[in-house]
Amino acid sequence: MGNQVLESVRALLPAIGKRAVAADEARRIPESSVRELTEAGVFRMLQPARYGGLEGDPVDFYQVVRAISAVCCSTGWVASVLGVHPWQLGLFPRRAQEDVWGDDPDARVSSSYAPVGRLTPVDGGYRLTGRWSFSSGCEHATWALLGALVVGAQGRPVDFLTVLVPRSDYTIEDAWDVVGLRGTASNDILVDSAFVPDHRVLRNYEQAQLKVPGQQVNKGPLYRLPFGAIFTSAITAPVIGAVSGGYESYASLMKERVRLSLGGGRFTEDPFAQVAIARAASDIDATVLQMDRNLRELSELAAACQEIPMELRLRTRRDQVRGTERAVAAIDLLFKTAGGNALRRGNPIERAWRDAHAGSVHVANDVERALAMYGRGVFGLTVEDNLV
Repeated sequence: MGNQVLESVRALLPAIGKRAVAADEARRIPESSVRELTEAGVFRMLQPARYGGLEGDPVDFYQVVRAISAVCCSTGWVASVLGVHPWQLGLFPRRAQEDVWGDDPDARVSSSYAPVGRLTPVDGGYRLTGRWSFSSGCEHATWALLGALVVGAQGRPVDFLTVLVPRSDYTIEDAWDVVGLRGTASNDILVDSAFVPDHRVLRNYEQAQLKVPGQQVNKGPLYRLPFGAIFTSAITAPVIGAVSGGYESYASLMKERVRLSLGGGRFTEDPFAQVAIARAASDIDATVLQMDRNLRELSELAAACQEIPMELRLRTRRDQVRGTERAVAAIDLLFKTAGGNALRRGNPIERAWRDAHAGSVHVANDVERALAMYGRGVFGLTVEDNLV
């Protein structure tokens, strides 16, 4: 059938691109963009079919994310993060899914997974308190997925959970004033002793073992895929998209440029510029090809109800972080050779450079840590990490 959501999104890209500067200045993407992406079905691509979702192919979803990010990385980042959460919500117990989507299949969920919350067991659930940073797109969501530690009688952590909290139980503090991805409104979330019922928690251990409560109702292969592959890809895809958009802008703008220094002449005739654009294009292609290959192999194994080997999970993480690294290297090369005009605020090359670097500092894009895990796996050492 092809990627029908992508076809719908392509018609929206010119308008989203025109709003990119305004999103940067306002430090949030316009409601009109969120509304258009909702109507196009972007946020339902990985949502369970039983709750009105498309339950689609992750490869298609990340293709859409890259396309949006090419014209506005902040919009693409929010689309990616808010769009991947319906997949994770599909791993929760059925009652949690009904709490969110029972009355509104378009309800959106933001997140902040750092285990900074404190959970105290009480009758029927837990009491949650904490403050979380970097919850991208939280102002466009009515629920939040938050990381928290269960505290035992001795005051020590005994379990690591992801909890689902409604908007009525938390406040949002405007704390997002940054260099790149300015429009993502990745603000802070504050919770003060909110009750979280048992059915709104997901153990990270169960998630890592690919045995979660949601599989009882969402039996499709999509919900047998590793969090360490699906979520981390949601963090790399916008970076690749931003750099791809920066590359297209570079190729277009430089065709008409005439050098005023270094002997003059047309920019396109400079062999150094020719080599730079070739290297950048190759790195962008490599990131997309490896990401799509790994996601397809994971999906094929899940569809066949076969075990997903640790080797593939580690390779997926390896290629995901290297994808971010390659994309950043590509935009660095283009930015360096684009000349002084690329420094002007609002220039698409400058914005792609800022956004790609901002996305690269996310914990899911920690290159050395992920590569070290891959190396441990190759050498036969134990690998224990929530992002694998």
